[in-house]
Amino acid sequence: MADRLANLAGRIELGGEVPVNRLGFGAMRLPGVWDRPQDPQAARRLLRRAIELGVTFIDTAHAYGPETSERLIAEALHPYPPELIVATKAGYGPRGSRGWAPDGRPETIRRHCQRSLEVLRLERIDLLQLHTLDPTVPVEESVGAMVELQGEGKVRMIGVSNVSVEELERARAVGGIVSVQNRYNLADRASEDVLAVYDRAGIAFLPWFPIGAGALARAGGLDAVATAHAATAAQVAIAWLLQRSPV
Repeated sequence: MADRLANLAGRIELGGEVPVNRLGFGAMRLPGVWDRPQDPQAARRLLRRAIELGVTFIDTAHAYGPETSERLIAEALHPYPPELIVATKAGYGPRGSRGWAPDGRPETIRRHCQRSLEVLRLERIDLLQLHTLDPTVPVEESVGAMVELQGEGKVRMIGVSNVSVEELERARAVGGIVSVQNRYNLADRASEDVLAVYDRAGIAFLPWFPIGAGALARAGGLDAVATAHAATAAQVAIAWLLQRSPV
């Protein structure tokens, strides 16, 4: 059994009651974002390795593939370990002549949720997140659909992604939001104001693009720090995020 290294990053409680290790696994790139993986067996091995290392939180989305990331997770890990939280997203996909675009209509949120339940082989999604805001649909309507799904027992917790402070507060007025997922890393701190709100409230902040798809490691600016700590530049970038805020 491998050392559960993710335990060393500490824990956070989603919604004040569901504990997860702070170092999670983002599954967007398993299928190559909008594609099928060249080596599905390697992708499944990677997922199992993450669990061996102590990961208890996996983040995916209906749109990744689409559905490919969710399917790989189910193939590799179902039946899921009791401590594992699988978070997914709804509200982004093909829409008319615009190609892939935000689609926050309640009927779309409901349809994506149902497909995620089927593909992930779940009776209830642990954390359903609004993938991004649809400029043609008020955030209250999108989140309201998620609250309805929560009331029906299909969703345990609700989160939002890619929001401003004002949009976040509008979402929180509709339902209990346990997490926000915005782009944030050592080089991109545009969401500092959103993080500050969540830091005070003790709500989980999930930074996406945490090492800039490797750009932070390739840039060389972290090399001296990494060398001093016998680490990689990517490890330093992740360590910076973990110390930046307890959430």
